[in-house]
Amino acid sequence: MADATVPLWTSDEIARATGGAASGRFTAGGVSIDTRSLEPGDLFVALAGVRDGHEFVAQAMANGAAGALVSRDVGTPAVKVSDTLAALEKLGLAARERAVKARRGAVTGSVGKTSVTQAIMAGLKLAGPAHSSVKSYNNHIGVPLTLARMPAATERAVFEIGMNHADEIRPLTRMVRPHVVVVTTVGPVHTENFPDGETGVARAKAEIFEGLEPGGVAILNADNRWFELLAGEARKAGAKVLSFGTGEACDARLIDFQVPAGHAVIQARLHGKALDFPILQTGLHWGLNSMAVLLMLEALNVDLDRSLAALGSFEPLAGRGAESTVAMPGGAYTLIDESYNANPISMASAIRTLGARTTAGRRIVALTDMLELGPDALAFHAGLAEPLEAASIDLVFCAGPLMKSLWDALPPTRRGGYAETAAELAPQVVRAAEPGDVVMVKGSNGSKAGLIAQALLARDPGEAR
Repeated sequence: MADATVPLWTSDEIARATGGAASGRFTAGGVSIDTRSLEPGDLFVALAGVRDGHEFVAQAMANGAAGALVSRDVGTPAVKVSDTLAALEKLGLAARERAVKARRGAVTGSVGKTSVTQAIMAGLKLAGPAHSSVKSYNNHIGVPLTLARMPAATERAVFEIGMNHADEIRPLTRMVRPHVVVVTTVGPVHTENFPDGETGVARAKAEIFEGLEPGGVAILNADNRWFELLAGEARKAGAKVLSFGTGEACDARLIDFQVPAGHAVIQARLHGKALDFPILQTGLHWGLNSMAVLLMLEALNVDLDRSLAALGSFEPLAGRGAESTVAMPGGAYTLIDESYNANPISMASAIRTLGARTTAGRRIVALTDMLELGPDALAFHAGLAEPLEAASIDLVFCAGPLMKSLWDALPPTRRGGYAETAAELAPQVVRAAEPGDVVMVKGSNGSKAGLIAQALLARDPGEAR
């Protein structure tokens, strides 16, 4: 929420921005589309969806909403418009225009968008009034909602922009008008929605350059096979291209990534200057992620000391590498929760990271289906057998019809257990975990990998084996 002493919006401002008509005067300190997360003083936006948001206006007001943005009369303080989603977009544009000092960044990519966005925000907050997306608010609703929540005094902001299909990023980047963008990487994600496969994904990610402000900066992964395509599209849009990766020519170059107990130490070069710094993340992918974050923060006018401080204190997000110690008779095991999402790139990276862990026990993975991979889905799943072998993973548990192809490709010595669903697999993984083990759970959110992580966390320390 905005500072309570400076209202985010007044009803008159909302009416002017949206072209609506105000009934009853009010001031709002925030903007919400969900009564479950609404805070007192918020503007409630009644969006259409599976349920019509107008059905929840009364509940929003009871929860302390200041007023509502609606398309029909509701009998409460409100601004009435013809289309509430279009009005939310207009409110977002008005917020962008009035925040005249704000230097804006945007993040997209097949992997790592949310974590990188939040790591950037950690640095922005150290440098002054800052604003960012929350959670994974990166679609046609989340982006205008994030804009509409931006206070006028914002000096720096970062927005996450995602897509499942072509032509989804284009309107969102034009809405944000970023000064700097980063594409974390491009890989075989959502390929079932692209007839030309990964090429189509790369071109869809390149749409983000179309919204860049004149003289903008594009930060790109030079280790990714699509770097040249993306760099070409960025330059067509008039962007200055900066690169991160492991090559000597990279503006931010990763030299080494070591994982002592509980954290990592990165050796790098930023524009040729040697840097050594610790981070709390342990995933190997955070080597390149950190390079992207440093370049983005630099482009948003955050000094290096603050950038390194932010990276050094940024903790793994829930479902994206967060670690927990779970007590049990005789000791404890370590849970690595990667259950929020998965694709072939992030799976391979997470498996390599687990393989690099030093542990007194075993390295165990519980994997659920990766979704939206199209006709090659079975091959992508079976192909995980190779990185699992290379990482010397001890036991593999699989859930889901797609993961059955991996299960079939595993040698008997590596098979921990298989079930049709995550809920059915969870008890098997809980029973298998022993003191000293490191257990990683990873899968697509839609295949319910989180249920396995929850079961492992909820284990009763006194539970009989």
